[in-house]
Amino acid sequence: MTARIGLGLAALGRPGYINLGHDQDLPPGCEVEDLRRRTHELLEQAWRAGVRYFDAARSYGLAETFLGEWLTPERRSQLTIGSKWGYTYVADWRHDADTHEVKDHSLGTFERQWPETVQALGSAPDFYLVHSLTSDSPALDDAKLLDRLRELADSGVRVGLSTSGPRQAETLRKALSLAQSLDGPFTAVQSTWNVLEPSAGPALAEAHDAGWFVVVKEAVANGRLTAKAGETPFNAFAAQHQLAPDSLAIGAAAAQPWADIVLSGATTAEQLESNLAPVVQGPLVEFVQEPYEYWSERSALPWI
Repeated sequence: MTARIGLGLAALGRPGYINLGHDQDLPPGCEVEDLRRRTHELLEQAWRAGVRYFDAARSYGLAETFLGEWLTPERRSQLTIGSKWGYTYVADWRHDADTHEVKDHSLGTFERQWPETVQALGSAPDFYLVHSLTSDSPALDDAKLLDRLRELADSGVRVGLSTSGPRQAETLRKALSLAQSLDGPFTAVQSTWNVLEPSAGPALAEAHDAGWFVVVKEAVANGRLTAKAGETPFNAFAAQHQLAPDSLAIGAAAAQPWADIVLSGATTAEQLESNLAPVVQGPLVEFVQEPYEYWSERSALPWI
């Protein structure tokens, strides 16, 4: 199952993120060199364990740069890289910044960020996604942007979108309809799915059936499905079965037949080792939250 696990760099490429205990997981001070070293160490660990999918984004601080530095021609030929555009990192390497990233899904942002991504990685990524599309984004109705994304897709890069929020399924189905009716550019999606918030599952199955590449993000719910969440019903269940909660959560995601890749968001060697040992223990439907409840709790998580 390790081959279906990827490593996402959202929590490694910048000093602030919304994962529980993020500030405790990273080196003291979180200087650029500290995070460069940590990112390279985890990339190497993942590579040696057989991970062949790595995920970054323009808004993940220096994640693309750190990944590009670690790559060699041999590694690049054997792995798949996904990245995303549409958010700009503005925190200036501060975990306590008032604003960490700014959303803009315009053609102008794409034209600026695409060459930045290629330069940082040293080559074009295999997948390039519109970052966190929601129902209020104009991207799916922007004819000029869609034309430009079709050009990118025609060049060999698989174009897609990532989704966020309680209406993920609605956003994805709109993109699927666009692809079917107007020769849309999208053939890949990255969505949040976990045992607390599985509402996008049916739409993700539809995407998979349509030939799309499906990536699961936030399988451990930004730490809420790990030991860092404390005494929760999910963690009590995991303890009852003598399982690490993160292994159980990632196993549940990897068990979905429509999931091509499930991302680990590990920031320590110990977390990554546990994430790479997923286990499956039933459907776990008793832990499901209402989508708006889940996303309200997620939006309240602090950047640390």
